[in-house]
Amino acid sequence: MLLAPLDFAILAAYVVILLGLAWWVSRDKPGHDKNTSDYFLASNSLPWWAIGASLVASNISAEQVIGMSGSGYAIGLAIASYEWMAAITLIIVGAWFLPIFLKRKIYTMPQFLLHRYDNRVRLTMALFWMAVYVFVNLTAVLWLGALAINTLTGLNITASLVLLAALSLAYSLYGGLKVVALTDIIQVLLLVAGGLFLSYVSLQMVSDGQGVIAGFDILMTRLPEKFDMILTPDNPNYASLPGISVLIGGLWVMNLSYWGFNQYIIQRALAAKDLKEARKGIAFAAFLKLLMPVLVVLPGIAAVLLLPPLDRPDQAYPQLMGLMPVGLKGLIFAALVAAILSSLASMTNSISTIFTMDLYAQVRRHQSQHHYVKVGRIASVTALVIALVTAQPLLGKSEQAFQFIQEFTGFFTPGIVVLFVLGMFWKKATANGALAAAIGSAVLSAAAKFWLPQVPFMDRVGYVFLCCLLLAVVISLLEGKGKDHEHSIPLHDIDFKTDGSYRVCAVVISLILIGFYTTWW
Repeated sequence: MLLAPLDFAILAAYVVILLGLAWWVSRDKPGHDKNTSDYFLASNSLPWWAIGASLVASNISAEQVIGMSGSGYAIGLAIASYEWMAAITLIIVGAWFLPIFLKRKIYTMPQFLLHRYDNRVRLTMALFWMAVYVFVNLTAVLWLGALAINTLTGLNITASLVLLAALSLAYSLYGGLKVVALTDIIQVLLLVAGGLFLSYVSLQMVSDGQGVIAGFDILMTRLPEKFDMILTPDNPNYASLPGISVLIGGLWVMNLSYWGFNQYIIQRALAAKDLKEARKGIAFAAFLKLLMPVLVVLPGIAAVLLLPPLDRPDQAYPQLMGLMPVGLKGLIFAALVAAILSSLASMTNSISTIFTMDLYAQVRRHQSQHHYVKVGRIASVTALVIALVTAQPLLGKSEQAFQFIQEFTGFFTPGIVVLFVLGMFWKKATANGALAAAIGSAVLSAAAKFWLPQVPFMDRVGYVFLCCLLLAVVISLLEGKGKDHEHSIPLHDIDFKTDGSYRVCAVVISLILIGFYTTWW
């Protein structure tokens, strides 16, 4: 066991504060019963700081914290491209995607597909996202989170799984999205504080107490290969981050899908009181993403000098925690638990939203608002129970669960981006073209993996995206004979204009990214 009684006391204090804040936020006004807008979209009242914090807290979980530290240990700073490219992707989402989604006043991404295409597309994607969220994302977060708790505390895997699920439900089940988003402020504060302390102490140890700047200089001097941002083909990790493709290839497709069309991410922005507030939240999240490599990747690089050779890179984060002083370990562990719980709560809330609004409500129409909220809560509990039961059978023997998740979702990512982007910005896109892109994405990805295994995963995503785009365009033109689709979006009715502060944020983030890449090219 790596944790001392003081560390457990810090963790217990975090849990008590989290549950107390959740109870306070969940309170209903006298005589008011939660409706679907309250439960699934926080009454469209989320402020920008809650949106931004919740976006990042929902994104960062055990697999990101432990996995990216491990990648920092094995690959180096190049893995930060996932975070830094996400920052500019968020700016694009806020400028071009959010105005369309908020104008439509939708609850879910499948609901948008119904408005733009037809019910077949909506049902197909709703069932797909339900399956992926329950059997891939939710299961993986539970399993990898339980592994982390088992490593750090000695608590057995089953008990760790149940504990995480119970804590997630305890603070999020009753209050819905509002509780998840507002308590994510605590989660992000812990993530940032714990990550900064871990980086600070790691660099101090590298420099033998001479300061963090001296520690960083030592890392760059002794491990210069760990600071290459663009990997060359002779690098053993080139297949994971294939050179210039990181900047102009498949990573864009993956980021647009994740940050623009992923229900459990974009749902926070859908709950904003207006577009301006949503954009401020998006910009806040983008700045936080610039900071994430400092919190999780840098300690992984430092671990190369601080730790003996590891059997697996993912051991870097837990082993580093073992070197931290008592008390600080508790803070860092609380930050890890916060990341896990936030992701679990976000996923279960989004699962319940899609199930209730896109599936159940289409079969049982004209039920009371109270009834739909009750169904949403039941769906949350059911999803977690299924994930608990299937976690060990699905992932218990997997040595690279995070890579498996990335590759599995990458089968479908190109088609998702095609059907949304064409649906938003091309009037001639048809439902059959969208379905062809969605199905073709899985078929072409599987074929490429089987017949072209030498093609890096990220490049494959880019190639499949181009093929699906061509497929959807051809089918739409043949079917529509050049006519605009009857459900096309009237873009002239949507105000894409951004205010001065948002443009300033976009310029600042772009300049920072240019600085990062030119410094460590």
